[in-house]
Amino acid sequence: MKGSSDSLPSTEDGWLTVLSPNQFAVLRNKATEPSGYSETTPGELEYELKQSTGSKFPDSGVYECAGCGTPLYSAVSKFDSGCGWPAYYEGLPGAIKEVPDADGMRTEIVCSNCNGHLGHVFKGEGFPNPTDERHCVNGISLKYSPEESE
Repeated sequence: MKGSSDSLPSTEDGWLTVLSPNQFAVLRNKATEPSGYSETTPGELEYELKQSTGSKFPDSGVYECAGCGTPLYSAVSKFDSGCGWPAYYEGLPGAIKEVPDADGMRTEIVCSNCNGHLGHVFKGEGFPNPTDERHCVNGISLKYSPEESE
């Protein structure tokens, strides 16, 4: 299923067969996992990263959409924002779409391949990174791969 829209489920019922209930809630229904969930819950992204690599900030690799496998973020773009969710300063070119929330208060970020909800992007907060952006991402919507892919 990696990065191809040809093999993606065409209905929400289809997504229920390939995603866990929690992944479905976030990726398809735009829920938000609790702050710290990814880091403190066995089996989740940052918890497993710390177990396997000793850090939730690996030096290499790529973060992929948990729904379709599309590469979304390079490991080098991850930073510690202190917000309680994985944070990245930029996505891979063309991998992420920005969609203004209906209330105009925030900007949602979704996978450009499957439209899975990732979280929100915040700009101009003063973070010392190359873009001054914070992609605040639900860890449950990502999978880590130690292999670089572009």
